Amino acid sequence: MKILWFIPTHGDSRYLGTSKGGRVADLAYFKQIAIAADALGYEGVLLPTGRSCEDSWIVAASLIDATRRLKFLVALRPGLVQPAQSARMAATLDRLSGGRLLLNLVTGGDAEELAGDGLFLPHERRYELSTEFLTIWRELLARSHDGHSYDFDGEHLQVKGAKLLYPPVGKPYPPLFFGGSSEEAHELAAQQLDTYLTWGEPLPAVAAKVADIRQRAAKYGRTLSFGIRLHVIVRETEEKAWAAAEELVSHLDEATVEAAQKKFAKMDSVGQRRMAELNKGRYNKNNIREGLEIAPNLWAGVGLVRGGAGTALVGDPQQVADRIKEYAALGLEYFVLSGYPHLEEAHRFAELVFPLLPLELRDKLQTPALTGPFGEIVANHYAPPAKALAAS
Repeated sequence: MKILWFIPTHGDSRYLGTSKGGRVADLAYFKQIAIAADALGYEGVLLPTGRSCEDSWIVAASLIDATRRLKFLVALRPGLVQPAQSARMAATLDRLSGGRLLLNLVTGGDAEELAGDGLFLPHERRYELSTEFLTIWRELLARSHDGHSYDFDGEHLQVKGAKLLYPPVGKPYPPLFFGGSSEEAHELAAQQLDTYLTWGEPLPAVAAKVADIRQRAAKYGRTLSFGIRLHVIVRETEEKAWAAAEELVSHLDEATVEAAQKKFAKMDSVGQRRMAELNKGRYNKNNIREGLEIAPNLWAGVGLVRGGAGTALVGDPQQVADRIKEYAALGLEYFVLSGYPHLEEAHRFAELVFPLLPLELRDKLQTPALTGPFGEIVANHYAPPAKALAAS
């Protein structure tokens, strides 16, 4: 089990759908979150991509020196960057970070945004392009370890005598992640990706995805690892957790929700349609759980106005840990999490939930180099009593 956090390069806030409680999303704030995630023992951080975000590659590069072990999950964008250039960027960032690069293939799901970036292919054709892109990208990085060049002549992409002189640290290339819910996405994952990420859906839906991709991958003699992208709202008690969820959407109004849902409906992303189907725009200010708690402790309220990952685990520490373990039992290894605001919630999740996760994961988490006392000294004399880790 590997736990990753999130760098909110599209902005951060205490409340969804309003500027109230918003924070300046600048390098200083990104560093605060990255340093916290690194010190707390998170495996890495996801950096989002798209028109609404700062560039994930530049942000990741700017955070290398601020962190020691933290890995950076950044975006590959077929059609926006040529595969040879993208492979060179990956090798450089992996080398300069000491092997801390992870790659997230993003084909794009918003035709309007993609048109603004100069990519006009429809959904199915973008997956054809992505297949060719990954073929070139993987071969170049794999061959960089022995200095061989590569030729490729496809329908969308061509290279002749392509070569990388500086290989990445990771062999044959840094790990490739990907999330997509369409038929084409599952087939691409089975053929070429290393880790498949699903958004947070109920257990049966996630189990069906995992089974389908495993079956497809087996036809190619391949195996994948799996993960999930979720928000988390965890508090000392379940009542407090749901109160925090209510506070998160307390400044929403029906007009804002309706406008967001109309925009999501125009996207050609199957995954986004599945997220929208989970919440159906059902916003009841007086009962934020009604119709939105789609499975025990799984709340679809975030997706009322946020694109992409739209569900959150809401509950006390044991409930959230139990739900994570249920997903892990389906074969999920990576948990890419986030919470509003991201700096405080990175600490809160680590403090409340890390001690309840499996022992083998706890052993991998960083522990303070200094011995106690931990916590503020009471009355300039008494050390707070130590709290034992909960059993796995």
